[in-house]
Amino acid sequence: MAARSFFHLHLVSDSTGETLIAVGRAVAAQYPAVTALEHVYPMVRSKKQLDQVIAEIEAAPGVVLFTLVEPSLSERLEKACAAMSSPAMSVLRPVMDLFHAYLGVEVLVRPGAQHMLNADYFRRIDALNYTMLHDDGQLSTGLDQADVVLIGVSRTSKTPTSIYLANRGVKTANVPIVPGVPLPAEVELLRKPLVVGLIASPERIVQIRENRVLSLNAHHDSTAYTDRLAVSDEIAESRRLFSRKGWPVIDVTRRSIEETAAAIQALLKEHRRALIVET
Repeated sequence: MAARSFFHLHLVSDSTGETLIAVGRAVAAQYPAVTALEHVYPMVRSKKQLDQVIAEIEAAPGVVLFTLVEPSLSERLEKACAAMSSPAMSVLRPVMDLFHAYLGVEVLVRPGAQHMLNADYFRRIDALNYTMLHDDGQLSTGLDQADVVLIGVSRTSKTPTSIYLANRGVKTANVPIVPGVPLPAEVELLRKPLVVGLIASPERIVQIRENRVLSLNAHHDSTAYTDRLAVSDEIAESRRLFSRKGWPVIDVTRRSIEETAAAIQALLKEHRRALIVET
């Protein structure tokens, strides 16, 4: 194995597979010298479906992670993997055993239970609808209904961060800072939403903007949009704005969307506590 540069990673789920993908990638990232070739099998809920999966694992042996809450299916998969010497592990079982030991009640087997159409699900859908309507400042009214308002110059990951937060039920609007154009008047009056300023290094923003221009097949000759000095001025001006308003600032230069969102959610928690104290 030491000489190999890749391995097959089979992710078998009776639901969407999101949990497995997250766990698999989190662990695989700790081995940068080896690439995981993902094989994702979602919505596996019958013996026939599982047998097809087993056949594919046999054709490309590797590590098998699974979230199958139906005991007969998980046992069948484990036996098949043992027969072909492919290591297999249930990602849910250790956690379910821990819950069972603490709660002392029997588990109710429900594949995909985390995706039920409950109040939390509809809250996330409502947040997504709101966020899409308030993306990139297209709708400046109703900002006071947001949980979070992100502000920053072009290419500071405002949109993907907003959508990521919305997927977690956080109503998020984002407003661009455009040189020479004032922010919407409503932004100045916001009290309930958490307003967060996003910044990045000029080098990073120039790189992203240049790639953006090239992808659109547009022509540019050292325009202000991609000029490093002009971009530096934009960033400096945005910093001064955030400082004047007392808005928290997050530098996204070396952060993933997930890391930025986690930092924002931590700030939102503190912000909500402060609002409760004020009232």
